[in-house]
Amino acid sequence: MIHRLIHTLQRVGINGFLLGLFFAIGMAAIFPEIGAADSGIPWTPLINFGIAFVFFFYGVKLDPRQLRSGLSNWRLHLLIQLSTFLIFPVIVFGLLRFMPWVDSDFKLGISYLSALPSTVSASVVMVSIAGGNLPAAIFNASISSLLGVILTPAWMGILGTGSEGEIDFWSTLGELTLKVILPVILGTLAHGWLFPKIKAILPKLKYVDQTVIMIIVFTSFAESFGQKLFTAYQLSTLVTIAATMLGIFILIWSILELVSRFLRFSIQDRITTLFCGSKKSLVHGVVIGKVIFPDAAVLGLVLLPVMLYHIQQLILGSVFAGYFGRRTSDLK
Repeated sequence: MIHRLIHTLQRVGINGFLLGLFFAIGMAAIFPEIGAADSGIPWTPLINFGIAFVFFFYGVKLDPRQLRSGLSNWRLHLLIQLSTFLIFPVIVFGLLRFMPWVDSDFKLGISYLSALPSTVSASVVMVSIAGGNLPAAIFNASISSLLGVILTPAWMGILGTGSEGEIDFWSTLGELTLKVILPVILGTLAHGWLFPKIKAILPKLKYVDQTVIMIIVFTSFAESFGQKLFTAYQLSTLVTIAATMLGIFILIWSILELVSRFLRFSIQDRITTLFCGSKKSLVHGVVIGKVIFPDAAVLGLVLLPVMLYHIQQLILGSVFAGYFGRRTSDLK
């Protein structure tokens, strides 16, 4: 049982990458001057190139024919996307008004979390393990990632109003268009001839993606530690935020369970709804956040709730995936 859980956790992302994120934060705490903007290291152009590289090859992996073929199950797709970009942010926005135990400095990060797109790899892997509708999971994860480039900054223009660093939607969208949308479009256009040539090495490109994410996390937290933003917070504050993230995950999961049962979804479609509709992407959170929150110190505070939610969604998701996997195998 324990071996199976460890194997599942490794498949969905709790592995060297997650340890690397903790390592990046630890190094930022020890050597904040290295990750600072005035360190002499060209972090900004390096990160910008890395972001474009990541999303170009994300576009290369997208199969336009597969996306078109996934349009038929529209009720399932609509519920997942509404959960990701409407139900989740509206509920969180409402709950934050009644959460006096959450430090106000972290409410912006929780709002940002609610507006993020769903994960790609973790959602697809978990749906596969659980015995859900895998083609629908691939379709929704891909569509969610594309929609998030526009809807996440749009939501933050609303949810972030009045917070430190108010968001200019149009300038943010313009920057994201150059750094994210354009590379995805170019990658998608190159799919037909480039994908067959690099298909064998695509799994190895994830290490480039992970390196870019760890660099952004390192520089963001280095600025935060350099400005001593975390010295004012106790460990109890971190535990409180983690518990709040856990409560939000369970609430969203429960709502999706009730709605999917009400709509009389099959067990496969219900599984896909639960896993795709409750997930939030750390990768997109870091990359889009780098554009929305140009102040790296602020980004460090914003990313803390996102990372805590990410860890918990992987752990709980893997447990649920194993449960559903056993259940669906019994039905066969």
